[in-house]
Amino acid sequence: MAGMASKEIGSPDFLPERSPALDGSVQDARRKKLGAHFLESDERQLPAAISGGYVGGATPVTLRGKRIEDLSKTGGWIAAFFIFGNEMAERMAYFGLSVNMVAFMFYVMHRPFTSSANAVNNFLGISQASSVLGGFLADAYLGRYWTIAIFTTIYLLGLTAITLIATVSIFMPNQSNCDQLSILLGNCEQSKPWQMIYLYTVLYITAFGAAGIRPCVSSFGADQFDERSRDYKAHLDRFFNLFYLSVTIGAIVAFTMVVYIQMKYGWGSAFGSLAIAMGISNAIFFVGTPLYRHRLPGGSPLTRVAQVLVAATRKRNVPFSNSDFVGLYEIPGRRSAIKGSGKIEHTGKFRCLDKAALQLKEDGVKPSPWRLCTVTQVEEVKILIKLLPIPACTIMLSVILTEFLTLSVQQAYTLNTHLGHLKLPVTCMPVFPGLSIFLILSLYYSTFAPLTRRITGHPQGASQLQRVGLGLAVSILSVAWAGLFERYRRNYAIKHGYEALFLTAMPDLSAYWLLIQYCLIGIAEVFCIVGLLEFLYEEAPDAMRSIGSAYAAIAGGLGCFVATILNNIVRSVTGNEAGGRPSWLSQNINTGRFDYLYWLLAVLSLINFVAFLFFAVRYEYRSKMVVGIEEESKLNGDG
Repeated sequence: MAGMASKEIGSPDFLPERSPALDGSVQDARRKKLGAHFLESDERQLPAAISGGYVGGATPVTLRGKRIEDLSKTGGWIAAFFIFGNEMAERMAYFGLSVNMVAFMFYVMHRPFTSSANAVNNFLGISQASSVLGGFLADAYLGRYWTIAIFTTIYLLGLTAITLIATVSIFMPNQSNCDQLSILLGNCEQSKPWQMIYLYTVLYITAFGAAGIRPCVSSFGADQFDERSRDYKAHLDRFFNLFYLSVTIGAIVAFTMVVYIQMKYGWGSAFGSLAIAMGISNAIFFVGTPLYRHRLPGGSPLTRVAQVLVAATRKRNVPFSNSDFVGLYEIPGRRSAIKGSGKIEHTGKFRCLDKAALQLKEDGVKPSPWRLCTVTQVEEVKILIKLLPIPACTIMLSVILTEFLTLSVQQAYTLNTHLGHLKLPVTCMPVFPGLSIFLILSLYYSTFAPLTRRITGHPQGASQLQRVGLGLAVSILSVAWAGLFERYRRNYAIKHGYEALFLTAMPDLSAYWLLIQYCLIGIAEVFCIVGLLEFLYEEAPDAMRSIGSAYAAIAGGLGCFVATILNNIVRSVTGNEAGGRPSWLSQNINTGRFDYLYWLLAVLSLINFVAFLFFAVRYEYRSKMVVGIEEESKLNGDG
């Protein structure tokens, strides 16, 4: 870890040689100035928007920060599969807790259903929205390996503590003389304040562990592939598909085996199985340590962003035509002043930020980084800003996924869940989106990619942004169908005398009609989330890739919070208890109007999709200077 220590970026001890006097346009002067510091290369290329993404980056190093002598002995698919196991167990624990914790708090801890659901929603939201913390630590100080190692241990400790709660009676209220009717009527012994404090503490510790892992695992896995290889793009595309396949397998196991263990052997065994799986995956992850390739952390990205903003503000009134204008500042050669990052080409976007790199004669020989920043540092901030709208447009998909996780289960309670002679538990219903994702990812390269390749000409079938857009479009179809079916289900319940029997299954109406919305949302999730993860990894600055991956997790967490806020607004606006008018989200699903909520989500998703198209068609993919391994190693002083 000592070898990976990093320093805050500061301006170099020397300034580059000044340009001749400006006798042309300011734009020509800027171009001439930058040309001295970005050595031109025939390998530099600006991919078209259809191809997407960018190739290149910093030299991979060992865990101790030394140059890897023989890349063939590290990284690649073998190293990636060790990382897949860690993500599979993390997702298994995440979904296992999300599907079981509400019931555990309601039936065992004797908490009201609403507060139980809110607590789990907070767990889901915190574990995703706080992922920026893990991304920050990985990019700034620890590196992705150590961040995963530390937070996956925290995750395991949290799961172990939750297992302890479900196993040792002292942590639970008295369960004697407490049948299901007593629970529904609230007549069981309430949990003590210290018991709930302990439960909430360990639950949020577990969420904290997940927040540190999530932004790093996908980026660390992608780091295992050689960016200078001709097959890099193909490997990266397959990696993110297989990565999400491992996520899906973890979810499927959580919705089936863990639910079965809970029903057969109890809560302690169910939560214990999650802890055991996490422990095994941690061991597998550490076994693969000699095989991993690493990237040096580049110092605090927040400090670099702050330096750019402060420097640009200080020079906000200085025009580019100023007589003291020397040029836009960048250090000579191919190396960036930011550890773990290559140089980034100057772009014309957000020109107000270029003031931070505006080099004036008064800046002196050793300027403060809070007054003068390199072009690469300024471009990092520009990239972070221009990336924001894309993951922001995926928040709506997360809202739909969150609503489906709760509302569709309530629908399933009123439907016949028999499949032949087999009766599936209602809590197993969310497994079907996972199964559809598994099927789609398995067939992706044999069906979808060849078919779309003929239409688009894109080697992977579709660019990252095209896949995100396709996922958002399918999510609209999913929630629109959910509204149509819910209207039919509600009318059927009223017509056949089930209006007051909202927990009674209607034997002649199958729950498997829900498979249509489940499969559609599974398709949407595959294209949108996989495309987004690949897009953020390729487009984020080299030294901020974990921060970039955290964007996707933050969008997911915000979706959980937005769903909660939306539900509260709907309840307050549509319901009137004093007047006897139930809200759309009435506890009795047959008197509520879940169909109206689904159609509201469809309208909001359509507006969101239009906004996505607006930003996507205007997005310009990054360009990158590609440098050979040997040449870059020499530049880095490794030989």
